[in-house]
Amino acid sequence: MSRDRLRVLLIDDEQPALDELSYLLGLDQRVGEVHATDSVTEALRVLHDREFDAVFLDIQMPGLNGLELAQVLGRFSTPPPIVFVTAHEEHAIDAFDLHAVDYVLKPVRAERLAEAVRRIVEGSSRPAATEEQVAVERGGVTRFIRRSDITHVEAQGDYTRIHTEGGSHLLRTPLSTLEEQWGPAGFVRIHRSLLINLRHVSEARTQAGRYAVVVGGQELQVSRRHTRELRDLLTRSRP
Repeated sequence: MSRDRLRVLLIDDEQPALDELSYLLGLDQRVGEVHATDSVTEALRVLHDREFDAVFLDIQMPGLNGLELAQVLGRFSTPPPIVFVTAHEEHAIDAFDLHAVDYVLKPVRAERLAEAVRRIVEGSSRPAATEEQVAVERGGVTRFIRRSDITHVEAQGDYTRIHTEGGSHLLRTPLSTLEEQWGPAGFVRIHRSLLINLRHVSEARTQAGRYAVVVGGQELQVSRRHTRELRDLLTRSRP
């Protein structure tokens, strides 16, 4: 961030939504200049001519929608941080894939918008290549947690439950998909219904011929099928 207060661009095809967002952001002392437009074409022109600290944009818009616009912005030499502001919950995972800073649901509450601004301000001091984050939903609010904070993942039918030391969250993603996507990040299967994050393993135990690991303070049983592979992995990762 190149100035003391944020310069933000708002993009929404509905003027009342633009007016409300402009008003709420104008009340935040961390925000300096707010430029609003209801045209994606105008937004692209402005973004090519000027530098912004963040872009707040809707998803459902005529022509190029918000997700497609975010893909275009991601190809900029210095992509601006993006906050999606939308009435549709179902696009949160797509937003995560595009490395959005936050995902705010309409109608927008001032305190929720303030949280998005905080994420932008704090993120301004981070390296450009930020750690992958996972979008989770609870009580109608979508939040982003760091994947490295996930201790283990448990299958629940066609969904999964991810666990951190602070709680758990339900994901609409099968365990097999997460195993494939997160394997390179150190997540391994120890049971047909469990993945663990190797960096969170604090102990390994053998009791009554069964192998178990302690992950995030919780003891998890390892199936006989996966025991030898896990032992080898833990040995290699802890020389």
